[in-house]
Amino acid sequence: MGIAKLLLLSLMSVLYCASTGKAEYLKYKDPKQPLGTRIKELMKRMTLAEKIGQMTQVERKIATAEDMKKYFIGSLLSGGGSVPRPMATSKDWVDMINEFQKASLSTRLGIPMIYGIDAIHGNNNVYNATIFPHNIGLGATRQVFIGLL
Repeated sequence: MGIAKLLLLSLMSVLYCASTGKAEYLKYKDPKQPLGTRIKELMKRMTLAEKIGQMTQVERKIATAEDMKKYFIGSLLSGGGSVPRPMATSKDWVDMINEFQKASLSTRLGIPMIYGIDAIHGNNNVYNATIFPHNIGLGATRQVFIGLL
């Protein structure tokens, strides 16, 4: 095969990949790669601003989806009583979290956010949801059942 044919085939291959939208292979997104390899590759790609953003957790009340994208925020928190709206349904929660997550995934590196919720005493922020009695549950874990054996 001549050089001209080889160059033509190479050019056609490049044009094909560009036209089909094949993305660059990102080792850090490949679940088949060892975790350490994925982490090292991701860290090399990250800017200082992205690293700082990923170490930051922001209260949901003051964050917007645009903030997640602009500042590369790694974690969002609903502190005590922080809800999408009064009497928020499970759909309201899902829609809100999905909006923030879409923004996080649309960044250059596409790193998903972590969502945290302050629910140390149970969570009653989803309207009409079943609430399990927290204190009774804690008490039952320390109950001594004498005489039942």
